[in-house]
Amino acid sequence: MFTPTNDNRSIRDQVYEALKQQIVTLKILPGTSLSENEMAVQFNVSRTPIRESFVRLAQEGLVQVLPQRGTLVSLIDRSLVEEARFMRLQLECAIVEIACSDFPAASLSYLTMNLSQQKECLELNDVDRIFTLDQQFHSILFAGVNKTHTWNTMSSLTIHLDRSRKLRLLDNDDWEQIYDQHCQILEAIKNKDADFAIQIMKQHLNRGVDELTVLNEKYPNYFI
Repeated sequence: MFTPTNDNRSIRDQVYEALKQQIVTLKILPGTSLSENEMAVQFNVSRTPIRESFVRLAQEGLVQVLPQRGTLVSLIDRSLVEEARFMRLQLECAIVEIACSDFPAASLSYLTMNLSQQKECLELNDVDRIFTLDQQFHSILFAGVNKTHTWNTMSSLTIHLDRSRKLRLLDNDDWEQIYDQHCQILEAIKNKDADFAIQIMKQHLNRGVDELTVLNEKYPNYFI
């Protein structure tokens, strides 16, 4: 159930962000047909913010507006998944290298709290929450070295990768290993061990390279 918040965001922005989150986290599956009327009822809003959200999502490649077929959630583009993985690998290895040289104590505390929450989610098997915490862990790394704008820009270009990651983790639950790698990255930063931090980050971000082919074979209707 969609409940508008009392922050400064407009209803239009809140509906857009809620829809985007549902698509990225596979609450709405690739290839799903979207109806303005049905979405308006679901969100208890007029059709206008739904229509405007569809336009923004289409610009980001998350939905397609097709003649005679209406609006469909875009399939996961494997070429964009691989390109996004390459981009993240280059940027995040550079980020942890900088972090091992200079990283604020406050940011270390944020990472520690984030990992504590991840551990709790593992025990509760809360996949949705730990997926969010995983994203937050990496965003804290960027913020800690004053590269928040870089994170925001990168995140806008890795949506297809995010969807494939969520599908892989729903299909094959390996959050424990992801959590362990996060812990190793934190320890490497504390120890100022850049070589080890880069090594673990490469392992972390190269996860699922081979599994993308497996997912494509298992869920052929979700990919292009």
